[in-house]
Amino acid sequence: MKTEKILSEIIRKNDKKILLVVIDGLGGLPNPETGLTELETANIPNLNQFAKEGSCGLSIPVETGITPGSGPSHLGLFGYDPIEIQIGRGVLENVGIGVELQKEDLAIRGNFATINDERIVIDRRAGRISTEENKKLVEVIKKEIPEISGIKVIINTVKEHRCAIVFRGENLSSELTENDPQKEGLSLKEIKGINEKANFTAEVMNKFLEKAESVLKKQKSKANTILLRGFSKLPQISTFQQKYKLNPVCIATYPMYKGLAKLVGMDVVETGTTIEEEIETLKNVYNNYDFFYLHIKKTDSMGEDGNFQGKVKILEEIDEKIVQIRNLKFEVIVITGDHSTPSLLKSHSWHPVPFVLISPNTFPDSVDKFTERECGKGILGRFHSTEAIYLMLACSLKLEKFGA
Repeated sequence: MKTEKILSEIIRKNDKKILLVVIDGLGGLPNPETGLTELETANIPNLNQFAKEGSCGLSIPVETGITPGSGPSHLGLFGYDPIEIQIGRGVLENVGIGVELQKEDLAIRGNFATINDERIVIDRRAGRISTEENKKLVEVIKKEIPEISGIKVIINTVKEHRCAIVFRGENLSSELTENDPQKEGLSLKEIKGINEKANFTAEVMNKFLEKAESVLKKQKSKANTILLRGFSKLPQISTFQQKYKLNPVCIATYPMYKGLAKLVGMDVVETGTTIEEEIETLKNVYNNYDFFYLHIKKTDSMGEDGNFQGKVKILEEIDEKIVQIRNLKFEVIVITGDHSTPSLLKSHSWHPVPFVLISPNTFPDSVDKFTERECGKGILGRFHSTEAIYLMLACSLKLEKFGA
């Protein structure tokens, strides 16, 4: 990014505060029966009011037509090139739950899943087993599989069907294919090395899975295998303090987003699981920071489940609660998503994301609804999400003039 080259010359610190609200999987597609997206269907007067007051547009998480994962899409919003700096989900998941990764560790994101006798995946989330059941299964695996081929196995519960795994030892590679077929009704895949150097690691992974399935079978749980995803190692990355002279904090409920925040130097504070509790946490830490990242997850979950009305309901709940941020003084408020998750597709998508920036140092446009089509008419137009941080810095008067 060209701006990166001049940033250190023009950045300055002041006491003005920035709030970035990320509504995960915000964007959608029209319901065939009504022709309206989830945002267009929802009763969201407060979000619409923010749109009326601010400058609106649509952000592109990575590149036009590219469907992003949560890691790349958040990196873009934080001003990091998501193609140049790639952080695997395994690293994010483990760091998010407090695992101290070592340089050579191979970090993995795991999903407990259900397969049948023919090894066909019939449920990629094992019925979204409870976190309590997850913990029981993890404890059994810890006891029964402490190491594989001289490689230490570290496994921890994340939440519901998710677990985080670290393989610690020598000669481990992240250049592996995944065993996750990505859809139900397809066969579980064999993990393979993408290159010859990774063949040993692939062998270790497949041995681990064989033993894990044997252990899980005895537990008589819906979870009888593990989908291993996001093979990754720690990257080198500059922090928010170094890049932007900001003192940032993360308020999020899911470990992956906490992990990403930690990697870019944000403090991560404990919060509750509800939107109301997250906003209460925001109020409690308001005096201690100048950049606030508030993440709301449930919209994405509903989109991935294909639950159109469920996503509408969550958007209405967000709308009801988000009005409370008006009681705090921010020089800049941005409300957007990291990516779109249309219920129609039951997955992330490549569609640009609604974006609104509210600040006394910008001006309203003609947009009066916080929806995909209306934000597309906004003054900000379509822009790459990596540019969002510079808009936030500029409108909080943290960027000086460039050049004579």
